[in-house]
Amino acid sequence: MWTLIKPKSAKHDPAPSRWSYRFMRIMLSPVLRRLVVYGIPAAIVTAGVVIYFADLDRRDMAKGVVIDAYRSVIERPEFMVNVMAINGASAALDADIREILPVDFPVSQFDIELDVLHGALMELDAVKQASVQIRTGGVLQVDVMERQPALIWRMGENLDILDASGAFIRAAVARTDYPNLPLIAGEGANMQTAKALELFVAAEPIADRVRGLVYVGERRWDVVLTQDQRILLPEHKPVQALERVLVLNQAQDLLERDLRVVDLRLPNRPTLRVGQASGDEILQSSQTAVE
Repeated sequence: MWTLIKPKSAKHDPAPSRWSYRFMRIMLSPVLRRLVVYGIPAAIVTAGVVIYFADLDRRDMAKGVVIDAYRSVIERPEFMVNVMAINGASAALDADIREILPVDFPVSQFDIELDVLHGALMELDAVKQASVQIRTGGVLQVDVMERQPALIWRMGENLDILDASGAFIRAAVARTDYPNLPLIAGEGANMQTAKALELFVAAEPIADRVRGLVYVGERRWDVVLTQDQRILLPEHKPVQALERVLVLNQAQDLLERDLRVVDLRLPNRPTLRVGQASGDEILQSSQTAVE
């Protein structure tokens, strides 16, 4: 009897083929592996998104969805600002602040640019310092330090209200609107407000007769008094010169006499200019003495 004997199959070789080996070696590269695993899917997704949003209507629809979602969050009641509180401002300045600040209530606090509001406040001449913040309870808090009027500066036909540093506050319509503020005049007088205030303090004994100060030649002051009298002060140490005149006035009633000008521009040679009546009287006395 014949027996069929099957030949033994060849043992499988576990070693990879040459091409398989090369492919495995290439895939071991970190850059290529990331490119295959992440890059190709990302490129496919990006291409799909670009193709989808190439249509203008789809872009507008997606934009509207995003905006609606954003507004639904920032316009929640706890994020809304409903009122503005102003501290430190007069009634006029309060009205100016409410007029210039570009805020329409109610508004989300995410739509308020505090830096822009602060810049708008500092552009107001009457504001010296300011701060803006959002307080709990939906309150936009505005704190200002207002410039305090110290002087009226006349320049030509214009009247300006200045603070003690010479900063402009507002224009004045008439001198009578600010009867308690001292008056200065002349080119550059607004740059010498500190010295002007010193002179007004020194002239306190005759304050009821002082009409104002005139800055002459942008270098020295004249004190203008009632009864058409004027005290011409020197360029240097004008306060001390004015105090000497006031001492003479207190001792001898100097300013009560018929004088028009007390000239102290030359400290070592003060000069008095008398009125017409006193001049005629002096002239007549001189002629009588000569005869």
